[in-house]
Amino acid sequence: MTRRGLILDGGTGRELERIGAPFRQPEWSALALMEAPEFVRTVHDNYIKAGADVITTNSYAVVPFHIGEERFERDGEILAARAGQIARDAADASTERPILVAGSLPPVFGSYQPQLFDADRAQHYLGVLVKGMNSTVDIWLAETQSSLSEARAVFEAIKDTGKPLWISFTLRDDVAPDALPEPQLRSHETVKAAAELVVALGAEAMLFNCSMPEVMEAAIETANATFQSLGADVQVGVYANAFPSQQDDEEANATLTEVRNDLGPDAYGAWAQRWAASGASIIGGCCGIGTDHIHALAGEYRCV
Repeated sequence: MTRRGLILDGGTGRELERIGAPFRQPEWSALALMEAPEFVRTVHDNYIKAGADVITTNSYAVVPFHIGEERFERDGEILAARAGQIARDAADASTERPILVAGSLPPVFGSYQPQLFDADRAQHYLGVLVKGMNSTVDIWLAETQSSLSEARAVFEAIKDTGKPLWISFTLRDDVAPDALPEPQLRSHETVKAAAELVVALGAEAMLFNCSMPEVMEAAIETANATFQSLGADVQVGVYANAFPSQQDDEEANATLTEVRNDLGPDAYGAWAQRWAASGASIIGGCCGIGTDHIHALAGEYRCV
């Protein structure tokens, strides 16, 4: 790795399950936030100990898709505030190095579902999350964005907070990368168009997450080439998942997807090395990538 960068944490849901937290569908990672928030703190602490520079609030599943419309309207802001405060407390307790808290803003109609996007409803849902977390987070992290419309909605929701925005897109991994003319989002919009939008919105970083490691390298190269052509200084990051290929008609986190057995810490670290060589300076993990992976990244692949 040739430039200074940051290590993100890994996936939250599977880590909660691994340490024995309450965990089931449809609530997913929100269940621990509701019933046993001490487990959420443990996950943050574990990732910090593993070497993460950035921890992400456990707010991804605090949406009607996971907790239901009625509960969201009643408790959404409270749960978002709880997620933000738990992460803030964990970050502030670190004595070894500064830890950033990223406020997770998910695709509010479900992962991999760009066809369900509704801009008006999205602003309401995102507004609840932003209001709950604004006082405790350092940056906003729009996660698993399947389309340009989803990313625009997040920008609208956070633009008056004065805090930096990182936008992370999920990529098509239903076909081999060389089968596409260029890297694409799950909406089939291009990564080039997404990078142009990132510049237009003034985001500080563009990332790719919740897709297979195999599709990340081409996206990094496309993003960096686009930024160079525009004269834009935008960091690029990656946090892949450990899922098999997800087809267009599948919903992430709709079921407990089996995790691949060929992406242990060493194998994932080899991918990270390739991403760094292609220009990624922010690297972590998504679903199925845990503390052992982050420890390996921090110990062997940190961009320092």
